[in-house]
Amino acid sequence: MILVGSGALLWRAARFASASDFTVDLVCTGPGDAAPTGLEGLAHLETTDVDAEAAMLAEACTDSVVWSINNPMIFGPALVNSDLRIYNIHNGPLPEFRGLPAAAIVHAILQGRDEYAATLHRVDSGIDTGAVVDVERFAIAPDDRFQDVMMNGLRACHELFERSLDAVMTGPEPSAPGVVVPGGYYGAASIRELPGHRGDANFERATALGVFAPRYPAIAAAAAGGAVPDLEAAALM
Repeated sequence: MILVGSGALLWRAARFASASDFTVDLVCTGPGDAAPTGLEGLAHLETTDVDAEAAMLAEACTDSVVWSINNPMIFGPALVNSDLRIYNIHNGPLPEFRGLPAAAIVHAILQGRDEYAATLHRVDSGIDTGAVVDVERFAIAPDDRFQDVMMNGLRACHELFERSLDAVMTGPEPSAPGVVVPGGYYGAASIRELPGHRGDANFERATALGVFAPRYPAIAAAAAGGAVPDLEAAALM
């Protein structure tokens, strides 16, 4: 398998997979995302454009499975239209909360949602539009803030990876219930619009970033009513 993504969540998945009966052929990250202790022996590619590496990934992958975990990079036609099976773990319930996980969490709390989820889905040519494979749901308590939901979401993402790994690699692939729900997309524009929600009852909870404040300066700036810096997708993953 090949793992594509970033940060502790990706490397935690790599550690779990390495301890399994499956082969981690390659870990693909952005520049400077070094392997933690004990995983330095894994083949590691640093790139800003995973689609440009499609031929190399196809050659390296021994089982045709690619996992996308906490991944800010886009899978373009070269990968999506290849023979690789690509699975993404999205921090949010799909299709209700497509897009940037941090932005989606803000708006889920603003809407007063009492449940959230991590979603495993197949990657297609859209953004979080591929078929849902499995879901790990968890409650949002009435006093939960952004920090709480993000932490619980990250835990749910890893639990979903652990639970789904064997079935995805060996089959049969899990099948999530085909429940039809309205879809929604939360991107950079939804953060720029955040000052308009300052009067909402859940605004303070939704923007209480806690330990994530340094990670999401655009959300912090919008919540404070100041100038919002230029937004990049990677800054809201």
